[in-house]
Amino acid sequence: MLGKGVVGGGGGTKAPKPSFVSYVRPEEIHTNEKEVTEKEVTLHLLPGEQLLCEASTVLKYVQEDSCQHGVYGRLVCTDFKIAFLGDDESALDNDETQFKNKVVGENDITLHCVDQIYGVFDEKKKTLFGQLKKYPEKLIIHCKDLRVFQFCLRYTKEEEVKRIVSGIIHHTQAPKLLKRLFLFSYATAAQNNTVTEPKNHTIMFDTLKDWCWELERTKGNMKYKAVSVNEGYKVCERLPAYFVVPTPLPEENVQRFQGHGIPIWCWSCHNGSALLKMSALPKEQDDGILQIQKSFLDGVYKTIHRPPYEIVKTEDLSSNFLSLQEIQTAYSKFKQLFLIGFPPLPPYCGSDNTATLLFSPSSAYQLPSDNSTEFWDTDIKWFSLLESSSWLDIIRRCLKKAIEITECMEAQNMNVLLLEENASDLCCLISSLVQLMMDPHCRTRIGFQSLIQKEWVMGGHCFLDRCNHLRQNDKEEVPVFLLFLDCVWQLVHQHPPAFEFTETYLTVLSDSLYIPIFSTFFFNSPHQKDTNMGREGQDTQSKPLNLLTVWDWSVQFEPKAQTLLKNPLYVEKPKLDKGQRKGMRFKHQRQLSLPLTQSKSSPKRGFFREETDHLIKNLLGKRISKLINSSDELQDNFREFYDSWHSKPTDYHGLLLPHIEGPEIKVWAQRYLRWIPEAQILGGSRVATMSKLLEMIEEVQSLQEKIDERHHSQQAPQAEAPCLLRNSARLSSLFPFALLQRHSSKPVLPTSGWKALGDEDDLAKREDEFVDLGDV
Repeated sequence: MLGKGVVGGGGGTKAPKPSFVSYVRPEEIHTNEKEVTEKEVTLHLLPGEQLLCEASTVLKYVQEDSCQHGVYGRLVCTDFKIAFLGDDESALDNDETQFKNKVVGENDITLHCVDQIYGVFDEKKKTLFGQLKKYPEKLIIHCKDLRVFQFCLRYTKEEEVKRIVSGIIHHTQAPKLLKRLFLFSYATAAQNNTVTEPKNHTIMFDTLKDWCWELERTKGNMKYKAVSVNEGYKVCERLPAYFVVPTPLPEENVQRFQGHGIPIWCWSCHNGSALLKMSALPKEQDDGILQIQKSFLDGVYKTIHRPPYEIVKTEDLSSNFLSLQEIQTAYSKFKQLFLIGFPPLPPYCGSDNTATLLFSPSSAYQLPSDNSTEFWDTDIKWFSLLESSSWLDIIRRCLKKAIEITECMEAQNMNVLLLEENASDLCCLISSLVQLMMDPHCRTRIGFQSLIQKEWVMGGHCFLDRCNHLRQNDKEEVPVFLLFLDCVWQLVHQHPPAFEFTETYLTVLSDSLYIPIFSTFFFNSPHQKDTNMGREGQDTQSKPLNLLTVWDWSVQFEPKAQTLLKNPLYVEKPKLDKGQRKGMRFKHQRQLSLPLTQSKSSPKRGFFREETDHLIKNLLGKRISKLINSSDELQDNFREFYDSWHSKPTDYHGLLLPHIEGPEIKVWAQRYLRWIPEAQILGGSRVATMSKLLEMIEEVQSLQEKIDERHHSQQAPQAEAPCLLRNSARLSSLFPFALLQRHSSKPVLPTSGWKALGDEDDLAKREDEFVDLGDV
């Protein structure tokens, strides 16, 4: 795809039409059902999973090598997933698919991953919801991970069509109760089977000890303290049981204002500046209460603004940054670029004895590839469609805001206070990006997972509402966490050696948002999770449910597959000797007491009072239109800081800033294009490079083992073929989510889709020709 930086291999030439035509009638198909049943693939159910409905004689369209195929099988719906069980078992269980998920198969769709359901009636596509009076002859399912499943129901019995379509619509579109999530059924069944959660080293921040450890790690314990005033959620259900506040702040204030208007500590910089977040106080009409709130906020501001050593910059993200509506609108437009259309229905033998396509219960048949045509037609205007979605611009704005805050903390030694109505959406996003740029620990896999636990899970991000897991309010659904992962991918893509994890890790993490066996992304707050972990109707002596977290990747992937989550290019931090450690400790102590750069003069009383009033107005719900502290000087400082950093060699264990110029913000191709066969580069992309490195590492390890064995046994080992994870020469840029390519061919660009760019008459005569682009 030229517009997207990738070109379709084998997708350029027009797919040949099937040369063989069969005259098999639909009724002849059903006569072979007994024979087919013997070949049916077994449905694998998780603990607690129940089969709800199913339909046989269903055709699933498969797009591969620019050809549309149909595979015969069963379509089933459980209380966990929609699954297609093809009769061509060898095709479905291909040994070459080496990145298998143990929980969700290639033809499985978790109920929470379903985005939209469409039906085709007389060649017209309609959205399906509620009770249907007429049932479709084709079912199309759009998934939140951007897969598109297409099923033909023309050969299925009428009563089975009604049952499966109604079941899928009801269990994916109808509002649900929290306790009806499969998460609880799975946890109960797993607990009864004595299956416990494997341990991992991610800091969960569910104990006071975890917060104290983080304070000590960041040297923030000199000015901030971890408090347990909300233990048992008796003060505020929105906050976690434990959190960190400035040391001078009385704990009684947290109780008095129920956690609202309290500056919550996020992270401390090496120079002593800190990043904090704060939610707004409830809007009150009573003048007396307003005066009390104003006095309280004045005291809070003085606590964190102590010139000349500690000056606070406030960032109101609710009124002066992105809106949640902007994010949702942009992503809705953006994702449509990757949901390729559907092919026409296969004709069948009707009353007029018209021909049918080749169809056999034991084999697949080939269809014309209309998806490929639509793909190339869309490619012509892809850049304009991408720009009109504004998704990349939103990513750029988020990264720019994080860099601005980083400049304030790193260069100006300011405390930064992020403001938001509930401090659980954009505060989570920006604070996480700042820490990722400033703290190399957050760029390790354990550190990154701990960051998400601290800022998103314990920070009270409403995953249940933002992912719309309960289907109760579509207006609340906003992909804030996905936006964060996209911003992280930009950093990973630009600075690979700085991150211990890969883009494949980020992709499977985004997929895990919709797998309801992990508790990580299925609650709105720690309070909601803790209060729902008990089993209703059981005696008080029953043990609480043991809910899995997503951070144990062995639940989803085998050890060899997990190697694709670890970055072989990662530059580990060198270990320091004792003398160096003493020097580093002294450096931290000096930086915590005095700023590195020349501090600004103490602001005048009038300016201080004016800024305090602005802060109070914001927190009391009276928004202002301009940024607090916004000025030309701020823009100049940002540009100087940004240009200065990029002019120096990159320290992968120091400050890390992304490029945010136009062409530097790219589309996360692996996530968004992985299901489109035309959008691949054979043997290309960074994924193939990393795969080759893994091959070499495995081969070196294998040779080392043989050397060690020979050294101990003094005998030459038998010659064995190296057991490699993969063959990188056969990979495409969609690896590891696409099947390995069976045919080698150069990337091609069809001229038929680009007639508008040349002489129409000349190009029309060369419809089947292609332009060889060689290596891209």
